[in-house]
Amino acid sequence: MFNYLKKIIHYKKAITKHTNNLDDEKDQGVSLTSHLDENLNMLKNILGNSNDIIIKLLNIGNNHDYKGALVYIDGLVDKTMLYESIMRPLQNEMSCSKDCSNLTVLDRINERLLSSTNIDNVSKIKLLIDNILTGNTVLLLDGSNQALAIPLQKWEKRSIEQPVTESVVRGPHQGFTETISTNITLLRRIIKNPDLRMESYTIGDQTNTNVCIVYMKDIVNPKLITEINTRLDRIKTDAILESGYIEAFIEDAPYSIFATVGNCEKPDKVASKILEGRAAIFVDGSPFVLTVPLLFIENFQSTEDYYSRPYFSSMTRLLRFVSYFITILSPGIYVALTTYHQELIPTQLLFTMAAGQYGIPFPSAIETLIMLIIFDILREAGIRLPKPVGSAVSIVGALVLGESAVSAGLISPFMVIIVALTAISSFVISSQTDSAAILRYFFLLLAGLFGAFGLIMGFLFILVYLASLRSFGTPYLLPISPLSMSGMKDTFIRAPIWAMLKRPKTIGKYNLNRQTESYMKPTENNRNINDE
Repeated sequence: MFNYLKKIIHYKKAITKHTNNLDDEKDQGVSLTSHLDENLNMLKNILGNSNDIIIKLLNIGNNHDYKGALVYIDGLVDKTMLYESIMRPLQNEMSCSKDCSNLTVLDRINERLLSSTNIDNVSKIKLLIDNILTGNTVLLLDGSNQALAIPLQKWEKRSIEQPVTESVVRGPHQGFTETISTNITLLRRIIKNPDLRMESYTIGDQTNTNVCIVYMKDIVNPKLITEINTRLDRIKTDAILESGYIEAFIEDAPYSIFATVGNCEKPDKVASKILEGRAAIFVDGSPFVLTVPLLFIENFQSTEDYYSRPYFSSMTRLLRFVSYFITILSPGIYVALTTYHQELIPTQLLFTMAAGQYGIPFPSAIETLIMLIIFDILREAGIRLPKPVGSAVSIVGALVLGESAVSAGLISPFMVIIVALTAISSFVISSQTDSAAILRYFFLLLAGLFGAFGLIMGFLFILVYLASLRSFGTPYLLPISPLSMSGMKDTFIRAPIWAMLKRPKTIGKYNLNRQTESYMKPTENNRNINDE
């Protein structure tokens, strides 16, 4: 019985799939006719009577030999270029005798009159609609079953500015914008190499969003590009509105609190990752570019580390590690010490803490939980409100609530210090803000239930879990697990640039040499050149 039902289900699925394929072929197979009026009627039926769909009828040639029409979307086309490069040449400079074939006229228009590049001949209605919706101008000619798709896109866009989330003191201050062509141009300015390859996709049944994979041909692992193509081909959705949509569909661990796909909005940072053997995914409409594979250690690295001297860069990187541990563990450690392990606190400090804790109606765990929730509320309010108002709300809210809570005897003064330290440390690693917020509550719960034993077991669990993660086949904790001594030069500390000869072994293994060994080390000759 079950086998019979299973066969029926498979049969219906096969019929549905076949019908959908026929419908797709039917939609893509409708061709233009040789009658201008029929073609325009088909376009009107598909596009509707929208006010921004402009159909401009033209009499082409000095003697009005041919009738044509320009179809475009108002607001997506450069009207100055449309008039100067298209309409005026067609109406004033085009001449053709009646014995010329219509296809020849289109070729002559394309080759002799139009100054735009990348002009395509289109013969299918679906391709014609796609070109119009992407901002191209379509030229239809009466008597021809083909049309010209002319790229004249122009729309309002944000200028290139310094990224807000990744500001630096030293280094390039340019950031990506929401226009994919501008973003790729910024990358091209950095990597001037013919081996820089790009593969384009259109994803989203309703939005038709442009997506582009960028990589270095002689460095990247070909299997990585194949895997990215496979995962992008599997995406069947209505809309791709931001690169976060793509990230959700292609990441290795969708239920993990740790991201396995990187994102950044600095061209120099994306360029450095591509040159290490990674691939970048650009999404039109988003200033955030995805990079894969992602390592956990990348969250603690900054582009400014490589533009400064290695000693200061190594110190600041160690401070980032310390800040991350403080923001996720300090509330739990405070609760564990005050609840279970008072003997570990120095005597004088214990007396001071006990005096501050006297009269507080809540246990340490509940007290900490309340303060963390208030902190997250203030942080979210500061982000969502306008910038001047948000800063005032965050600062004033923290001061007023903290002082009032201590005066009212609801929380202890030490709790204010712990939460303030936790909040400040959380802003050091901005890329791990979301995971750190969840881990704080996780370790707080373990500390409240089991004390230091719970903290240790929870930390070991997170460590083992991180070691089990993969990002496009690459171990997430590389180069710590598995251990790579060459990779340790750029993990907890940052070795001098001339000492990092190799790319990461697992990522750029097809071209490990980053620089020639003869240039590995700067000269050690300290003689005065003026002596000669």
